[in-house]
Amino acid sequence: MKKDRKYYCQKFSAYPDVVTLPQFCEMLGGIADGTARKLIRNNNVQHFCIRHTYLIPKVSVIEYVMSEHYLEYQRLLKAQI
Repeated sequence: MKKDRKYYCQKFSAYPDVVTLPQFCEMLGGIADGTARKLIRNNNVQHFCIRHTYLIPKVSVIEYVMSEHYLEYQRLLKAQI
């Protein structure tokens, strides 16, 4: 079931407008640091980097969780269970 932008805005309302990598991992259900970095390096999520710190706008996280890439990732995870 694909959720809408309003749902994710409400779900992530407690997070700041720009999140760190650990917060990003938490927002995606506790994914591993390496998986999050892979998503960022592959430009699946818009981000910016200051020195060695990844910063991800919350709107970019919402756009990602609404994307086809994320839906496919979810399907693969469910298939492995």
